[in-house]
Amino acid sequence: MDYHHNARQTIVGREELAKCVVEGRLSLNSAAAEFKLSRQSASKWVRRYREGGVAGLHDRSSRPHRSPRCVLSELVERVERLRGERWTGVRIAQATGISRATVSRILTRLKLNKAKMLEPKIPIVRYEHAAPGDLLHIDIKKLARIVKPGHGITGNPQDETRGAGWEFLYVAIDDHSRIAFTAMMLDEKAVSAASFLSQAVAYFARLGITIRRVMTDNGPCFISDRFRDTCRKWVIKHIRTRIYTPRTNGKAERFIQTAIREWAYARLYQNSAERTAQLNPWTHQYNWHRPHASLNQRPPISRARSDLDVNNLLRHDS
Repeated sequence: MDYHHNARQTIVGREELAKCVVEGRLSLNSAAAEFKLSRQSASKWVRRYREGGVAGLHDRSSRPHRSPRCVLSELVERVERLRGERWTGVRIAQATGISRATVSRILTRLKLNKAKMLEPKIPIVRYEHAAPGDLLHIDIKKLARIVKPGHGITGNPQDETRGAGWEFLYVAIDDHSRIAFTAMMLDEKAVSAASFLSQAVAYFARLGITIRRVMTDNGPCFISDRFRDTCRKWVIKHIRTRIYTPRTNGKAERFIQTAIREWAYARLYQNSAERTAQLNPWTHQYNWHRPHASLNQRPPISRARSDLDVNNLLRHDS
């Protein structure tokens, strides 16, 4: 059983206290002082021990034995049914005769108080392409430019910097191996997106991986003619996610979360140049050394092409 973190006694301590009093070794007042409890608390545990033995010393629910003003279960079921028909709390209260506050408490308890909670949960569909290069996930994360250490790191609200501008982290994740390629760009325009794709293709080619498909969201830079022409240049099929469904590109989204936590906000950077200088070393650690849960705690490079000598550090691990 879980005890309150400030609990004076556990079951063992309560039993010892009660036995001291019942067996006459200590008076009630002396036992209370010995075990650092009030006389009332000590008396309670002694009484429960006499009535039920050790079993009587367990914590009991604080719920009252009777709740005469409690809403009947039939009314709760009706509230739930009406809410499932997209009725508002006010309308439900008027139809059932229950106060609006009570309806609100019922809906909160049923976790139906917000409109989004009424929508059916979309099942999670996990997929993985069969070979490296079958699909490359590309996404962009906007990061605030660092002029000086901000209040998020220093803890001082006066260190907040406004108007410093933005930088853009471009990420590319191979669907099968989870090998990542990253680069910082000045904007999220078509020229930068097309340039990043070419850099990513070249990076994966050095690992013996040929990119055959690329998946992006529907951002302007990805639906541009320049990005389309770059895909054609490298003979890559371009796939776009459905609108408002970022989970479709989930591997890139998940990698961005990891990068933010372990690189962008992991340490104190004096300026953006210092942060950018740490990007390639961190990405290298991610690809070559960081255990990946979905790869049975192996690094992504372990899933590169079979003839790549992952132990040849002089050639590849640099």
